[in-house]
Amino acid sequence: MIKSRFFGKAVLVVITAGLLQSCIFGGKGKGEGELIGIQGREGWKQELPYGMVVVPPGTFHMGQADQDVASSKIAMNKQITISGFYMDDTEITNNEYRQFVMSMLGENEDTEAPGVEDPYFKIGGDSSIFMRYRKVLQPIETTDDVKTYLYPDTTVWMRDFTYHLGDPMTQYYYFHPAYDDYPVVGVKWKQALYFCEWRTKFMNYFREQKGQFPMPNFRLASEAEWEYAARGGRDMAKYPWGGPYVRNAKGCALANFKPGRGNYYDDGFSYTGPVASYFANDYGLYDMAGNVSEWCEDAFSPASVAIVWDLNPVFFDANVQQKVVRGGSWKDVAFLIETGTRTYDHEDSSRSYLGFRCAMTYLGRSSGFEF
Repeated sequence: MIKSRFFGKAVLVVITAGLLQSCIFGGKGKGEGELIGIQGREGWKQELPYGMVVVPPGTFHMGQADQDVASSKIAMNKQITISGFYMDDTEITNNEYRQFVMSMLGENEDTEAPGVEDPYFKIGGDSSIFMRYRKVLQPIETTDDVKTYLYPDTTVWMRDFTYHLGDPMTQYYYFHPAYDDYPVVGVKWKQALYFCEWRTKFMNYFREQKGQFPMPNFRLASEAEWEYAARGGRDMAKYPWGGPYVRNAKGCALANFKPGRGNYYDDGFSYTGPVASYFANDYGLYDMAGNVSEWCEDAFSPASVAIVWDLNPVFFDANVQQKVVRGGSWKDVAFLIETGTRTYDHEDSSRSYLGFRCAMTYLGRSSGFEF
């Protein structure tokens, strides 16, 4: 009888507590004076955008993995921690960049999104996508601005090399469907930022139509993120494939670069090649060595590796016109396609051997990804 009364009181306490909790947290969602946060918000599970791969968080030694004779003391080794992020598995192609330009001109019916005439799609100027570049990017507000600031410079194939038959590449490389899957070139650093801003708005425009939370910004990878991704989890690796050689056991080149003096075709391509023509590294990233060099977000300084923080470092200085370029290209020797080799170009320069790919911050657990 005693146990029965005790059990009845216990049940009564539990029921009373449940009723009180339902009064506080249920009903109309009012906290009745309690701090309960905003109720009814959806959970967040970040989706992996099409064409991107996961680069998991980790720690690595940034810097040279072999002798650095040509650039002594500017790529010193430093242990760095990188948070997880997403990265395009290939360089941005001509056809992908064409979607961007045609969308901004309002001439691509497949996008089902308005072009530059819609306030939502105006990019540059007082940008909310790139806060640090609000005073750097020119506002793109008319179709003339699109043609002036966004079209790749196809004349790079004639300008970059003296006494070179670059006319066919100038005429066909960007516009002809034969080169749709080749990496876009002739793109300046700021044009790459414009692309990232448009891509962010383009994706979130459709997410907002569905009532979904916006995805994080597309952006250029920092120099540290780029090198970490290029190594593919192989710390101190000289090349993205891990080994110290540029050919496999059968003598086949492992990247599109310049194997010897005047011997451009020995790797299979005289100029650039279609993206993903060679094996990916262990993160699923293609062409992290060779094909085209790639813009990074960082300004370039010979001393930047020594002075930046050792957690997600980025060297930002709007007054420095030189921006970091990584990966080497189809016209570079083997040293320049090493994972630790640092080089740069001016932000207002466009080259026949320089392109880019996008990255995206992962919002969530730093210990790993959940899908």
